[in-house]
Amino acid sequence: MAKELTVQEQRELLANPIIQEVKKFEMQQRMANMYATSTIVPDTYRKNIGNCVIAIDMAMRMGVNPLAAMQNLYIVHGMPAWSTQFLVACVNKCGRFTPLEYEAGGDDPFKKNFKMRALAYAINDVKKEHPLYGTWITWAMIDGEGWSKKAGSKWLTMPEQMFRYRAASFWARTYAPEISMGFPTQEDVMDGAIIDVEAEDIPAPEEPATEQPSTVDDGTNTVDQETGEVKEQPATEPGQPATKPATPADAIKQAIKKQASNQPAADKPGDSQEGNLFDQQ
Repeated sequence: MAKELTVQEQRELLANPIIQEVKKFEMQQRMANMYATSTIVPDTYRKNIGNCVIAIDMAMRMGVNPLAAMQNLYIVHGMPAWSTQFLVACVNKCGRFTPLEYEAGGDDPFKKNFKMRALAYAINDVKKEHPLYGTWITWAMIDGEGWSKKAGSKWLTMPEQMFRYRAASFWARTYAPEISMGFPTQEDVMDGAIIDVEAEDIPAPEEPATEQPSTVDDGTNTVDQETGEVKEQPATEPGQPATKPATPADAIKQAIKKQASNQPAADKPGDSQEGNLFDQQ
């Protein structure tokens, strides 16, 4: 009985998703160690177990051979990218679509009126009544995006093949992006067809220039920035002083004077009392 419980516990333990992922990772590490010591893998993976583990994991998710994934996954300008022929092979092998076909407009790929697009049919579209068309690749697009102006561009020497590559990659990104796992093709990255705009590359909008006032108001007086002259502000009410008192003594003095001016002439205190008191200070 105890043995049966142990077996049951082992089965439950092995069925745990976390345990399965750990076992899967350990297996990938052993496989990666073998590939990293091989001399037939590209330099990107040789003696680099980390890169090998990533490539093996991607290959398993895509259902392809790990060595095939390593041979067709490139690092271009720091970005991983598939070779186009490998991407086309994955699309044709997935079983969801008919093999990719190409429709050309024009006879000479070197002429500016030439264009091409890829198309395929869903596998359940037996009568082929609903074609899945890709984007037209035209010379206007090529010149406008600057693909033919890159150093060593193949658009000027082998345009027909480049038309097929670009048409296939556009079709795959439209109808089956999960096959490439979102990675672009090598030709796309080299031509700059994949644009990654970073926040620091976007210029900040310029703020309209505002004229700074030539004077500064400190709450009591106005100071001219150019000449440094201090200008008194005009009084807002009759009888109000032009400037605010600078000290408590001035404030008291002005309050007494204002009170005296409001009293009748017979009741006014002598000016010699309050006025002389502050004049002596």
